[in-house]
Amino acid sequence: MKGVVFSTASAIALIVATGVAPWAAGTAFAAQAMTSGAGPLSYGNADANDDAATAPDGSDTGAPRGRGGYGANGGGGQGGERKPRKRTKITPYIEIDQSVYDQIEPHRPAVTYTTLAAGADMTINSHRTTGVATIRYEHHFSESHSARSTDTITGIARTTTDLIPRTLTFDFGGLATHTSIAAGGATLPNPVDRTGSIYQIWSLYGGPSLSTHAGVLGIKANYALGYNAIDQIRSYVPAGSATPVDVFGHSLTNQATASIGVKPREVLPFGVALTGGYLREDTSNLDQRLTDERLGLQVTQPISHNAALVGDVGWEKVQVAHRNAQIGSDGNPVVSPNGQYVIDRTQPRRIAYQTSGLTWDVGVVWRPSRRTMGAVFVGKRYDSTTYYGNFYHAPNSRSNLTVSVFDGIYGFGSGLMSTIQALPNDFSVTRDPFNGNVGGCFIGSTGGGCLTGALGSANALAFRAHGGNATYGMTVGRLSANIGGGYFSRRFIGAQGTILASRNGALDQTWYVNAGLSGPIDRQTRFFVNGFASVYRNNTTSLGDTANWGATGSLVHHLTDRLTGTASVEVLGVNPTVSPDLLEMNGQLGLRYNFR
Repeated sequence: MKGVVFSTASAIALIVATGVAPWAAGTAFAAQAMTSGAGPLSYGNADANDDAATAPDGSDTGAPRGRGGYGANGGGGQGGERKPRKRTKITPYIEIDQSVYDQIEPHRPAVTYTTLAAGADMTINSHRTTGVATIRYEHHFSESHSARSTDTITGIARTTTDLIPRTLTFDFGGLATHTSIAAGGATLPNPVDRTGSIYQIWSLYGGPSLSTHAGVLGIKANYALGYNAIDQIRSYVPAGSATPVDVFGHSLTNQATASIGVKPREVLPFGVALTGGYLREDTSNLDQRLTDERLGLQVTQPISHNAALVGDVGWEKVQVAHRNAQIGSDGNPVVSPNGQYVIDRTQPRRIAYQTSGLTWDVGVVWRPSRRTMGAVFVGKRYDSTTYYGNFYHAPNSRSNLTVSVFDGIYGFGSGLMSTIQALPNDFSVTRDPFNGNVGGCFIGSTGGGCLTGALGSANALAFRAHGGNATYGMTVGRLSANIGGGYFSRRFIGAQGTILASRNGALDQTWYVNAGLSGPIDRQTRFFVNGFASVYRNNTTSLGDTANWGATGSLVHHLTDRLTGTASVEVLGVNPTVSPDLLEMNGQLGLRYNFR
């Protein structure tokens, strides 16, 4: 499970110990975790909360010790400064909106529709639980025969609960969003065509994390179970291509990591730890199974108070296998009514990719202060050289920067789950006022991350991933601004002798950027401006190449303490190779009542 994701600041101090490590292409961090054998160990600290207070050389930094080390996500609060605890706030609401949808290219008559919505926004800061959650249900009443009424559920959650203080925690995360899917498998997170198909994406995970000690030995372990799904699945045959794209159905992911070790100068001049990791994702499409098992020995040698060399050597076995589709009498694969290939269960799974043997990683961990930390690693696995790393810098309490580079093997479900795991648990949420989707990037006090890369392709095949991403958030006076972007490439893995053999080695790539600006106009009114752009390309056929972009502006005015009025405008565009460009403009007026 090399490359499982993890959160920003803690990525550097706790890559292995947390068991979550990186790719967070959009989510935030990328530096292989314990399962990869990469990354700095927590040096066998007796308590997870001590990690923030331990420098790379194993000495005390003078940092405050408390739950979560550097903070809930390892950053020690904004800029490493301790902040007063925020109160728990749960705001249920109902909303009514009137919208107009005008497709300019290709021209269609304008469509109006009414939206009724109900939901809740939650910021949780209790004695034992911290996190963010938002959930929203919408029903769209179409007022035109050319568009049908629809129901959607959207939201995101990321929470951490102390079951046993300083020893046992439980992490939970989830995502509900909807998208349309272009030829070639590219997802359009802000669906443009209101009359087309909409696909609901679900992701949920949860599991415990243990941090304890036995004498000088630090013991850490975690487990997570995740479920991911895309509803309304179809297989596509892009125009001009005979190769269908099998869209992801659903999968179950099991992820576990463990480590036991001592920190530098506790027993030896260097730190030593035994690490292990396991990942298994079972996908419904053609009974695909991805497994990754690893054992490693990691050594941490301080070279100064602020830096350490980290080396790891171990054994790893990775395998991807799936069955073939049933072949009909006409020689073509049999497709079920929902668009998926019908599985031929009379044949065993065929191995699409397999490697086992010695792996290694070496790198440098640097942490000159609680506000700045970085890690860079190079290694050998997957029969090739791997590179990954991360950097976090918070010059003050009003800004922070996160950069990451990742490399790993994933399925759609395990990749999305790992990306959500990497998010901080105090981020702000921005919604598209016209479809309810949450934003592509999320930034909190301890860093940030984006989901856009993980959601860039709906292909069901497992893949080798490479890429990087960066997020930056800042507050200037009363204005808040943020930007996030990255690159994500997938090289798909299909077994020879199966219907997916032609997809083996196929490459698709996603470039993306998200940005936002908000602030007050007066005591009752605020403005919000958000924009995004993404480009999807694949090397199988240029007909699948797609660009997607948009910008939204909103005004929110408090009519009373609980009643707000909103006015929004939006322009969206899709530039596909396979069909004419799409351009639309939307307008909306709405009322929202908060129950508290």
